[in-house]
Amino acid sequence: MRNKNNKHLGLEIEPELHFKLHYIAKYEGRSANGQILYLLRQYIKDFEEKEGNIKLPEKTENK
Repeated sequence: MRNKNNKHLGLEIEPELHFKLHYIAKYEGRSANGQILYLLRQYIKDFEEKEGNIKLPEKTENK
């Protein structure tokens, strides 16, 4: 079930990249979406190890 707090991201990619993404995802036992999330998390982790943590904006409450 979709988490309504999550953001949706549409992504347009060329057919060859699409095929290869699905191939690797299946090989590693993930869905294509799961593979993309895994890769994004790895990239962010590597970035933050080099550059420091990325600060999230403070949440503001609607009054």
